[in-house]
Amino acid sequence: MSDADRFTRLYREHRAELERFVRRRLPPPQVEDVVAEAFLVAWRRLDAAPAELRPWLFGIARNLMLTAARTHGRWHALHVRLAAEPEPADLELAADVASRTDLVRAWGKLNAGEREVLTLVAWDGLTAREAAAVLGCEPGTFRVRLLRARRHLLRILDRLPQVDAWPERPLAEEGARR
Repeated sequence: MSDADRFTRLYREHRAELERFVRRRLPPPQVEDVVAEAFLVAWRRLDAAPAELRPWLFGIARNLMLTAARTHGRWHALHVRLAAEPEPADLELAADVASRTDLVRAWGKLNAGEREVLTLVAWDGLTAREAAAVLGCEPGTFRVRLLRARRHLLRILDRLPQVDAWPERPLAEEGARR
């Protein structure tokens, strides 16, 4: 198989998921540039490509994003988009909103490294071995980071003040009593 055929196959199989990986981490105007540059780097290093291409491409994109952040003197925080779900019933909706609010508040208290290891597994669907390749560390090291990040997130969630989904009295009754 020629280099052009190998690259075409690589592009077709991984472009969409690489774009999703980058889109969760950068503002929309920068996504296409990073994806295009990642494939340019992949083309230049095609002869050195490992057997598992997905984590390799994610690692290239991650390095490009880190380089861009250093170059511009700012770090782009990771953004997590909550998946669109069908609208639940009223009681379920209130509980769902309360739990999402808690999760968003807890997520903001994690450091960037903790958010990154969690998103590699939860949002990008990488295995520990693949995620370790993206971060340039050993799988065992990644597993420890993931375990610590999960524990920290759970500790934060346990310590957050509870927000009631429904007030004790309806607002109309409270207003009538004043």
